[in-house]
Amino acid sequence: MDDVIIARAFHVLAVVIWIGGVSMATTVVLPAVRRAQLGENQLQSFQAIERRFVWQARSAIVLVGLTGFYMCWRLDLWHRFREAAFWWMHAMVGVWTLFVLVLFVAEPFILHRHFHGWAATRPTAAFTWLHRVHWLLLVLSGVTILGAVAGRQGWSIF
Repeated sequence: MDDVIIARAFHVLAVVIWIGGVSMATTVVLPAVRRAQLGENQLQSFQAIERRFVWQARSAIVLVGLTGFYMCWRLDLWHRFREAAFWWMHAMVGVWTLFVLVLFVAEPFILHRHFHGWAATRPTAAFTWLHRVHWLLLVLSGVTILGAVAGRQGWSIF
């Protein structure tokens, strides 16, 4: 069982790095960018920070997926996905999938192309939208983390 303990430790560490970054971007970076506190060129300011974090987030998300899958396989937890009491398992997979799609598909192939033009012509609208999306992702992540920790300890809303 040492392998599961190690997998869980890396799983939690990766979640902390990933969602901690989302929290930092949502509550600190984006408000400063929107107020032009990091420079007049909001897009340049945001990209300078995002470029440094995006690979950390992507790496953390890959590690979360690998360790989560490993723990489900090793502990044979697949039955939990058939039980409503383990809603937080579905939430973890759902939030993970959402972030995989955003960071590995939407961001490099769609947002980079369209957001840059939008931010250049209408920066207030573009960064307001981006900030709201980050808040939605942070709230979904927070609810999932609370549910997973409470559920892992035996608490259930069902």
